[in-house]
Amino acid sequence: MALEFSAAVKRIPVYPAGVGYAQVGPLVRLESNESPYPPLPAVVAAAAAALESVNRYPDPDNTILREALSARYGVPTEQIAVGNGSCDILLALGSALLDPDTELVHAWPSFSVYPQLEAASGARTIRVALDDMERHDLEAMAAAITPQTRLVIVCNPNNPTSTALELERIAAFVDSVPRQVCVMIDEAYCEFNALDPPDASIELLGSHENLVLLRTFSKVHALCGLRVGFALCGSPELVRALKLLRQPFFCNAAAQAAATEALAHPEEVTRRVDSARAARAEMRERLRSLGLSPAESQANFCWFDLPVLHGEADVVRGLAEQGVLVRAGSALGKAGALRVSFGTREENARFIEVLSSLL
Repeated sequence: MALEFSAAVKRIPVYPAGVGYAQVGPLVRLESNESPYPPLPAVVAAAAAALESVNRYPDPDNTILREALSARYGVPTEQIAVGNGSCDILLALGSALLDPDTELVHAWPSFSVYPQLEAASGARTIRVALDDMERHDLEAMAAAITPQTRLVIVCNPNNPTSTALELERIAAFVDSVPRQVCVMIDEAYCEFNALDPPDASIELLGSHENLVLLRTFSKVHALCGLRVGFALCGSPELVRALKLLRQPFFCNAAAQAAATEALAHPEEVTRRVDSARAARAEMRERLRSLGLSPAESQANFCWFDLPVLHGEADVVRGLAEQGVLVRAGSALGKAGALRVSFGTREENARFIEVLSSLL
């Protein structure tokens, strides 16, 4: 007799992860928006030191890390939530806010985990199309909010399209949302955004208790493999709700130690951002020289449509056969597009070389 699983299991879509994680050998891995550079030796050493006491559980309150985050961002510790990656916080927020008779509003294409919120909760999702520049259409999103809406998500810069909106427009949107609706600004790539200072949005927390700024150590801090994210929240109530809905000890000791140490090196963040922005400018010009029109990237990756005569699957396969991994747009919400992370200068040049031969 077969096992009977819940309706949620049947609804939840599979996250479209990259394909190169288990592969060995020389690969140009531009598929997952990772940093091409490892964390600083001091960060690795902090994680290694934490391993010496892994016979003990990690601090369930993430006290040292939250204090370091508070000092860094000027947000009280009681308004800071830590998670096993930012996705952990995102999914917990969905559980805290959404019921089958409620609604979620987000743009599309956007981060591939957002559809899991609807599937897990049974809530109704209202997907709002991006504008003609592949950015969030905030006016249309505001118009989509109804009395049943509990959560609105703005991904800025947006994954997978790499585009961003100025803080002035984000602030006006947050002001327009009813106070009983939670607004989450997913800022996983905010450090790479040249439109505004990365911490500019924090000023909105003081006047919006319904606001959550979601961030991660996976990207600019290069800690993908340790899975640690955080949320800066407009009210302590949000933090308490998030903690109730997750397993105990959700952030491991090595992740806490590494993230705390990473915060002590802002100069490394600046260096990595400068490197990504230089790669962004060079990649944009190289793609345009091939007749392609990438979206206006404010992230550590780019997004562009392939020429009509070239099939997405054939190009992705052709790149992979020559050791270059990128992400197909069909898995991310738009067929015929590619999302390509910025690697080292040599990796980016290899991608352009192979792509040029395929086109």
